[in-house]
Amino acid sequence: MSQVLEQSIRILAAATVVESCFTDLNLMHRWLNPLLRCEPVGTVWSTNIGSRSRFIIQIPVIKPTLNTVVIERQPGLVVWAFKGFFQGSDRWECQPLPKGTLLLNRFEFQIPNPVVSWGFNTFGASWTKADMQAQLRRLKRIAESFE
Repeated sequence: MSQVLEQSIRILAAATVVESCFTDLNLMHRWLNPLLRCEPVGTVWSTNIGSRSRFIIQIPVIKPTLNTVVIERQPGLVVWAFKGFFQGSDRWECQPLPKGTLLLNRFEFQIPNPVVSWGFNTFGASWTKADMQAQLRRLKRIAESFE
């Protein structure tokens, strides 16, 4: 059974600026949770279809990792599919507004391991939702600083 966490935020910046915040790795590391690192698989970071990366939670010793691949890419849109302790997708979409951009983030996933699923639903779901909201607020501040 899939679970969905969806967040959105209005940003007073052009869609191209907002998009750069989730496609430029250096900008991403400015708004990602400090416990989360993203790195390319290989030597070059890219958000082109087929590009691979990994998101690593900086928990000592175990460092849970989601291996991702870009499965959809259009101007203002990136969808990463992932496999690991979660299986699903993370969709980032810019919708231009008359003044600024609406940024939508949709995290859709399944957790195949029942123990991990129980732990996430018991302890991690509310933290993850709050963290997604905090990340969007940090991304907003960065994007708006360019305008």
